[in-house]
Amino acid sequence: MPSRAATILTVISVLTAGNAMGSDMRPDKGFDIEAHRGGRALMPENTLPAFANALSMGVDTLELDVGITADGEVVVSHERGLNPDLARDASGAYVSAPGTPFVKLRFADVRTYDVGQIRPGSAYARQFPDQRAVPGTRIPTLKELFALVRKSGNSQIRFNIETKIDPNRPDESLPPQDFVTRLLGLIEAEGFSGRVTIQSFDWRTLLLVQQRAPTIPTVYLTLQRGTEPTIALDKATSWTAGFNPADHGGSLPRTIKDAGGAIWSPYFGDVNAALVSEAHTFGLRVVVWTVNKRDDIARMIELGVDGIISDRPDLLRQVAGEKGIALPAGTPVAP
Repeated sequence: MPSRAATILTVISVLTAGNAMGSDMRPDKGFDIEAHRGGRALMPENTLPAFANALSMGVDTLELDVGITADGEVVVSHERGLNPDLARDASGAYVSAPGTPFVKLRFADVRTYDVGQIRPGSAYARQFPDQRAVPGTRIPTLKELFALVRKSGNSQIRFNIETKIDPNRPDESLPPQDFVTRLLGLIEAEGFSGRVTIQSFDWRTLLLVQQRAPTIPTVYLTLQRGTEPTIALDKATSWTAGFNPADHGGSLPRTIKDAGGAIWSPYFGDVNAALVSEAHTFGLRVVVWTVNKRDDIARMIELGVDGIISDRPDLLRQVAGEKGIALPAGTPVAP
């Protein structure tokens, strides 16, 4: 019997034999290499330099996060507002915590901040000591990211877009209905509906995407450990839009399937082989986050996950290649 890696290699080879088969086929059938926030261990997160680096390197999917400004611009940022560890004003001073939410700022004001270098001495700086600073880098719009991909000529790359909405902090973003309307409107206007997935910890936004754009796959993010888990197996939480796994046989994969999800995206420490297998029996793909160490990447591939989101897409490519997984070609581009 061929190994899973060999099977994946065969499937990917078939699916990528020609553009006639469709640019959105490969990630749906093969292993998905995702650059988390563009690959934030290497370049400033969620910026055009980071995404250009990932495109040049070769990944299947650009993972990113979006918020919406007071005047309706869809901006790329992991935080719901200015990040005190990243955003510097015109004088070079980092903004004070907690940082103003985008929904309270006009885009012209957002654009004045420099996010090209981590605050020295911060915990974030210690986490990614090798990140290359790019001073002068601005918070990009989603439209600008789409333009960068067009410039690269990459017709295969996909976008895994997270809606940055916290149901416990409704004043820090647009309401889900307005957020989804604005995001889907831009994606459709830009012609990328066939190349995106929408992900969120806030399942309300995913239900809205499923209603309004049923052809766009939804990715159900989950976290079951730590001080702020989003999931409990015995009750609904503020994140799960009323869904209680206890009403679905106590199975989180079944809950996500019943909610209408296409992909389950758990924290990698929350999964094991049995859960991956269970998700597959419900027809769900499993894409784990955020895996940055060689041994963990190898272990996740061996568990049978369908994709990995990593701050180190370079290392993810290396380990995947060692496992016999076909690697996506790079398309060199400058921001």
